Amino acid sequence: MKLYFSKVLVGVRMERKDLPIGVQSFEKLISGGYLYVDKTQYIVRLLQNPVYFLSRPRRFGKSLFLSTLAAYFRGQKELFKGLYLEKAEEELAQRENREAWQVYPVLYLDLARREYKTCEDLLERLTLNLRSWEAAFGVAKVSDAPDEQFAYIIEQIHLTTGKQVVVLVDEYDKPLFESLDNEPLNAAYRGILRGFYSVIKSLDAHIRFAFLTGITKFSKVSVFSGLNNLRDISLVRSFSGICGITGQELFENFKPYVSALSEQIAKSQEETLAVLKREYDGYLFAADGENVYNPFSLLNVFASERIEPYWFATGTPTFLINYLRKVHYNIPDLENKARLSVSRFDSYRADMLNPLPILFHTGYLTIKGYDPETWVYELGFPNNEVRYGFYENLLADYAPSYSDLGFSVNDFLDAVRAGDVDTFMTNLQSLLASIPYDTASASNLQLRERDYQIAVYLVFALVGLFTQTEVHSSAGRADCVVITEKYIYLFEFKLWSAGTAGEALQQILNKGYATQYQSANKELLLVGASFDETKRNIGEWVVKRCSTNC
Repeated sequence: MKLYFSKVLVGVRMERKDLPIGVQSFEKLISGGYLYVDKTQYIVRLLQNPVYFLSRPRRFGKSLFLSTLAAYFRGQKELFKGLYLEKAEEELAQRENREAWQVYPVLYLDLARREYKTCEDLLERLTLNLRSWEAAFGVAKVSDAPDEQFAYIIEQIHLTTGKQVVVLVDEYDKPLFESLDNEPLNAAYRGILRGFYSVIKSLDAHIRFAFLTGITKFSKVSVFSGLNNLRDISLVRSFSGICGITGQELFENFKPYVSALSEQIAKSQEETLAVLKREYDGYLFAADGENVYNPFSLLNVFASERIEPYWFATGTPTFLINYLRKVHYNIPDLENKARLSVSRFDSYRADMLNPLPILFHTGYLTIKGYDPETWVYELGFPNNEVRYGFYENLLADYAPSYSDLGFSVNDFLDAVRAGDVDTFMTNLQSLLASIPYDTASASNLQLRERDYQIAVYLVFALVGLFTQTEVHSSAGRADCVVITEKYIYLFEFKLWSAGTAGEALQQILNKGYATQYQSANKELLLVGASFDETKRNIGEWVVKRCSTNC
């Protein structure tokens, strides 16, 4: 089947079709002649089981895939012409001794199309869908309870049509996700949805197929307690590429777009692919699976022919940033200590202290490694787009006046590239001075010092995205090393009570931190700085410039 797939499509892939930005309807995408990356091979695999769940970050193609499933079960054969499923369905039907492209009644519930601020919002959304299904299939209303009416509709459709029902739910968890910082409301939503979704289990004899998508799996809060027949494919290797764009798919489908982008940004195609990989690739949804690119970012970069942070620009949930502050998570740990056991992946409570599960499922962290003996995943940022956006949002939260100070990360970066230590350090002083006392840090000196430490870390981490930065303290290495095209910086910070800026600089010299960099043919800038514990800010700094014999 893969050979057929290649022969059919290889001839048309070089055509530069319209890009389906914002198009989530499979029928509209195909009928409108948009570029489509064929994911229909996954439908064949899914037909082996009756009920599935898939979690993926926002804007990763979940809605489009669900729409593709709807078209298949509605028997819309004409939409699949030239795709993998066109021939695969005929062969599958022959093996199963049935007619191909059978038509089933489809109940499609999309919870993504509104905000949920009250229980009434959720009940209204469910009720609108119930009324629509009643009208479409001629089913009477017999109950005001959403779960009871849902069950009645399924039973009556099966009874009157003789066909089992297909249930497709898009963003099943949107009300739960939006209320994570409001436990009473979250609990109320869980109660409503638990009863509604449990119908899928209790009426399994009437259901041909069910597929639920979302960002998170709230298994620990009983939403899925009634769905023990559900197969979760979120971390399954064979489905790791079901959403997103694999490297092979990028190569096969986007050649003319890569060529146009490379001309626009004045790089070779190989260099352009390397940039795309660094900025938008790296999502891994199974330890032994295949990396995928963010499809939303890829489509936008090819449409605009500009390398920019498209996915992150669509917004970071405010509650997520607030949540990290609330649990006092040590942000630097995200770079090298983010580990999560298999059992903790689905741990979701509004009051939980570990942010890693939700950071993973929302797309801010991804799988970087896996230890099969301990069943522990290593997590990290998937790419520069996410790391940069995440850190910049955090910096604006730790220092709310950051945007009003008259400078940005670019100013830090410009100073570093120009060898202007004084401007860099003066801006750092201004940033730290803008950090307010919050309820916790006003009474807890340790938490307040952590706020300053994290703010400094974020500045260096953001600068490091465009240079090379190591930000850690360990014996034999400066607190921070920044490498640019012309300069290598070595920073050493000391608390005022522990030493002066001059003593910090002397430590760099005495311990030979610069030795390994003296053959780099770049100017070395050794920066010793003191931190004034009373003012909670950079006190003074001294700089030594050298190229050899530092």
